[in-house]
Amino acid sequence: MKRLSGKTALITGGNSGIGFAAAKTFVQEGARVAITGRNPATLGAAVKELGEAAVGFTSDASRVTAIGELAAQVGQQFGRLDILFANAGIGRPTPLATTEEGAFDQVFGTNVKGVFFLVQKFLPLLTDGSSIILTGSGSSRNGAPNTAAYAASKAAVRAFARVFSADLAPRRIRVNVVTPGPIDTPIWGRTGAPAAVIENVMKRIAGSVPAGRMGSPEEVARAVLFLASEDSTFMLGSEIVVDGGVTQLPAGAPVYR
Repeated sequence: MKRLSGKTALITGGNSGIGFAAAKTFVQEGARVAITGRNPATLGAAVKELGEAAVGFTSDASRVTAIGELAAQVGQQFGRLDILFANAGIGRPTPLATTEEGAFDQVFGTNVKGVFFLVQKFLPLLTDGSSIILTGSGSSRNGAPNTAAYAASKAAVRAFARVFSADLAPRRIRVNVVTPGPIDTPIWGRTGAPAAVIENVMKRIAGSVPAGRMGSPEEVARAVLFLASEDSTFMLGSEIVVDGGVTQLPAGAPVYR
């Protein structure tokens, strides 16, 4: 028996990286999956690869009206929702001295407001006993310079999981967080930097990971699958960190050996 047989799921930002890996995993485990993305071309390619069990919706995770429209579309397509993976988010440098209001609002608009209203708008579709998974970040706790707005936005996401779970406990809806560490996703290739520079940066990052390498989207997707499945029914407001040991044993990284 597949772990998600008969389940319906929505994954925002499901057209690449961790979201797409999760979508593939969900489909393999028997779920019908809706994914979102802002780029119609990459969204269409992702749906084609996922096959008949998947459907795609072009949507902007930062606009409340767009989220409401998405809820109506998913409701019409599926009728109900058993799994909501709020994965869409943006990350950008936000130095304290130079970040402008527009950049700050963009980060919080997607990562905080977008997540809050995504959950709110989909509450009527979510079945009792369903699972909501939010994507966190180690930036919320590691104090890296030039990341203030992004780090604060992900700290808010962590708080959401606790409070949303308390709000939704009477319906047995559990809300948990998956927190990836350094993951090798397509986003690295979209930075605009030369390939040699990107490769050097990734090698330096890998040297700071106790596991000695960057993680893969598929490794994060397996944690998401656990939180989406019936295996995690006694977990509420929890966090699974998938970071190769960065959080728990930073001094175990290769650079310190």
